[in-house]
Amino acid sequence: MSVPHTPSPTGNPPAIGGPLENGVSKGNGTGREKQEQSIIKDIYSSETETHTPSKEEIETNEKNLQQSASYLGQLVFKLRYTHDKNALIVSVVRCRDLPAKDPNVGSSDPYVKLQLLPDKQHKVKTRVLRKTRNPVYDEDFTFYGIFFPQLTDITLHFVILSFDRYSRDDIIGEVFCPLDQVDLSQIETQQMALCREIHPRSLKIRSQGRGELLVSLCWQPAASRLTVVVLKARNLPKMDVTGLADPYVKIYLTFKGQRLAKKKTHVKKRTLSPVFNESFVFDVPQEASEGLIDIGLEFLLLDWDRVTKNEVIGRLDLGGSKCTGTALHHWNEVCNSPRRQIADWHKLRE
Repeated sequence: MSVPHTPSPTGNPPAIGGPLENGVSKGNGTGREKQEQSIIKDIYSSETETHTPSKEEIETNEKNLQQSASYLGQLVFKLRYTHDKNALIVSVVRCRDLPAKDPNVGSSDPYVKLQLLPDKQHKVKTRVLRKTRNPVYDEDFTFYGIFFPQLTDITLHFVILSFDRYSRDDIIGEVFCPLDQVDLSQIETQQMALCREIHPRSLKIRSQGRGELLVSLCWQPAASRLTVVVLKARNLPKMDVTGLADPYVKIYLTFKGQRLAKKKTHVKKRTLSPVFNESFVFDVPQEASEGLIDIGLEFLLLDWDRVTKNEVIGRLDLGGSKCTGTALHHWNEVCNSPRRQIADWHKLRE
């Protein structure tokens, strides 16, 4: 399926009404009830002997704690289709009960990005709302040039993030909504409101591993230069339901833990086994040229994204204090064998 035109926000919410959040409301006890329950509990605890929980109670409590820790909130959105314009209108309404990504203020700066799968050609995002765990967006995005029979092939992919001014934005979670699981006859005549629980993004990566990277290094002490060749990667995790990623590699030369220089490869589109074959030359500081003392290389393999900050798939450290295992063996071999190009595969870490 191919959608020829880019989506454009229509600004205000559409005037056509419909059920906003049917069956989505959550009940909360009143403050007075909670206070009375707390008082009763305190009196009971003080006047009775200490209760030793059974094995079943302990297991139930642990399960409840795990469920509470993994709960990432809900996303509410609306759908409408207009035949006269061959357009799908997706309205991002709000999020509920998001986790606090900023521990200093106990809140987040959330926004939502949306793309249509499997094409991944159209990516849009909402504005950032500051210091809230229950943001209300009411933003509409119109995707033109979509014929009604094509809707069953489309999956809406929402990613909920928290903006960070000084570093990479935190991914809160994601929601997939295959349109073949939606009653499409309703969105022809009215706006349909849907609510979906947000699921963690990293579960897929944990279950698949982060892949491997093949790099070749050559140390030239006479010229104080370190040549790095990024050859290829394999077994990268699927970053979305299309089963693909848009990977590239960023390389930093470090000295005593500080980044001195940066290089990066080209982006390889829609592949989990990219072949780069790109060479980079780093000038090594004179005071570190004796055996590459205090020198290190930091590799970041990222998934390119046109709209938001690119997501890190995995990392690799060669040299420096974080270098261990096969990476350390490779690094020592390069240091002890100058002017030789030495290649090796390395597993990427989180």
